[in-house]
Amino acid sequence: MTDILSLTFDELSEQITALSEPKYRAKQIYEWLHAKKVTDFVEITAISKQLREKLREKFCIESLNLQKRLVSKPDDTVKYLYELSDGNRIETVLMSHNHGNSLCVSTQAGCRMGCKFCASAIAGLARNLAPSEMLLQLYETLRAERFTKKINSIVLMGVGEPLDNFDNVVRFLEILKTGHGMGLRHVSLSTCGLVEQIDALAKLKLGLTLSVSLHASNDSTRSALMPVNRRFGLEELLASCSRYFKATGRRISYEYALIDRVNDSAEDAQNLIKLLKRLPANSCHVNLIPINPISGNKYAKSANTAPFADILINSGINATVRRTFGSDINAACGQLRLSPKAGYRSLN
Repeated sequence: MTDILSLTFDELSEQITALSEPKYRAKQIYEWLHAKKVTDFVEITAISKQLREKLREKFCIESLNLQKRLVSKPDDTVKYLYELSDGNRIETVLMSHNHGNSLCVSTQAGCRMGCKFCASAIAGLARNLAPSEMLLQLYETLRAERFTKKINSIVLMGVGEPLDNFDNVVRFLEILKTGHGMGLRHVSLSTCGLVEQIDALAKLKLGLTLSVSLHASNDSTRSALMPVNRRFGLEELLASCSRYFKATGRRISYEYALIDRVNDSAEDAQNLIKLLKRLPANSCHVNLIPINPISGNKYAKSANTAPFADILINSGINATVRRTFGSDINAACGQLRLSPKAGYRSLN
């Protein structure tokens, strides 16, 4: 059966007209699926019972199974553990900001990028997520919160490398915009630096914010932390980022997780300044991240976050320290799904 939530409007229109139905029926169905967020074709009361039966025979409406919902006491961050239809698990995080609520969405079940400090990569990649499985993280979260919370922005920074699932992510973004009605300027996409896909994304000019996981100011350190750097070094990556900025006019956020005695020295800060000063003016922002400790991982949180930030700012680099969300509920990507108790149901 066809996964109807993964169809764009044009694709759905083709399939509905193939059923000898007028095209406006596709618009009705699309609206009920993505605006009203129905979970069963029987709920689409704007169409006939006969058409609902046709839909049931040809299509399925996918769903996610909420296994765990954890609420952080310090900051009201909510983390959800969802089970997919094949038993794989993914994580979604709802964060509250002064400017509204953002939802951190996973794009893969696991990750094959192998970044040494990231919990998402520990078990490797199980598979890519379908567009519906990305959308459902939003829809099921809204349902879990009884539609009492508005989600103002989406960050593709959960489990997985979004650009390693390029086609499905682009399709998800189209449905998010045309179906759910969220402008893509309210979307951030984080990548470890897949240069060819960054260039492909630039050509689409979607208007979203690109966040690049940098995490080092030289190739040797970055290659040790992030295997992707052995394929696309800093020189090639930053050239691609410059092309993205030139094509889209969108400032890029560079993510830099500070790790004790690995990438957090004053010399590292100065090397980072030299790198970024070569980029087009006003094209970048540095987001400094206090690293999340992971069980069995040798990397520790840096004590030099504030001095490192001061060096960047005093040199004219736009830099901020990311606020920590949900530290008491394992809100960092990949931590909850790897827990020995991840399969336990806890819906409180």
